[in-house]
Amino acid sequence: MSSAQLTPAMAGILEGVRRLNRPPFYAMSVPEARAAYVAATEVLELPRVPLARIEDFDLAASDGTPLRARLYANSHARLPVLLYLHGGGFTIGNFDTHDSLCRQLAFRSGAAVVALQYRLAPEHRFPCAVLDAWEAMHWLTRSGHTLGLDGARLAVGGDSAGGTLAAVCAIHARDTGLSLRLQLLITPGTAAFAESASHQRFASGFLLEAAGIEWFFNHYIDHGRRTDWRFAPLLADSVDTVAPACVLLAECDPLVDEGVAYADRLRAAGVPVGLEIYRGVTHDFIKMGKVLEEAEAAQALAAQALKAAFER
Repeated sequence: MSSAQLTPAMAGILEGVRRLNRPPFYAMSVPEARAAYVAATEVLELPRVPLARIEDFDLAASDGTPLRARLYANSHARLPVLLYLHGGGFTIGNFDTHDSLCRQLAFRSGAAVVALQYRLAPEHRFPCAVLDAWEAMHWLTRSGHTLGLDGARLAVGGDSAGGTLAAVCAIHARDTGLSLRLQLLITPGTAAFAESASHQRFASGFLLEAAGIEWFFNHYIDHGRRTDWRFAPLLADSVDTVAPACVLLAECDPLVDEGVAYADRLRAAGVPVGLEIYRGVTHDFIKMGKVLEEAEAAQALAAQALKAAFER
């Protein structure tokens, strides 16, 4: 265990998890882990706020495969849009696991949110999720108007693995001449290997564990490909002129050091960065708004960053 001080509420959540004595995701089959993630979703989430628009639709992946997407908006006006990419180690997660969070971001920001159900590993290994995210981003710029959205005012965001995909989308957008207003990176992974000090400090007992990270990544990507920047954006040749970033991190998270390192890399390249580290909470904290005041604070900050970006 680390000397970092968990908040009483966060410590209570972890104690509750221990008392349940349920097997971790990495001790399950992939279908079992997916079902367990969905089943646990609403226990700590804020209630699903009602919105004026919630619509499911399909867009085509680069290979023609239909990809499910869901639009969240609290008005029928022509709104700017956040492409949201869910977390889950590239292996688990879907609309249901991130429905409350996407609703909150749409409600608090006044923007539209489009959540993408990108294809998951191990059925679809790296770089399938990356290519699906890129295609969705370009689809919104080309065809967002068909949903009444302003695809010229576009941001990308995500948590955990989705934060990785969002960072990679921002680099790809720059390389393809697509203008983004913001990249919203919530507890993202950015490094090729679990080598930072925080991976050691929080390897066990802090929700996301070292064994779990390896389980996710082994399903998603061959070890020899991990230095590809599309998996580890910290290794990109350049991050100059990518979109401004809002980076939200958890202090007691194995990924916190690489999140800070990526924010520092962006700043060193002259990219505007807003960085907030929420003390005493773990990975996935932003989805625990029923219990953690830090989750509501992070959701409010993310929404304000989106508002400001779309007003520029």
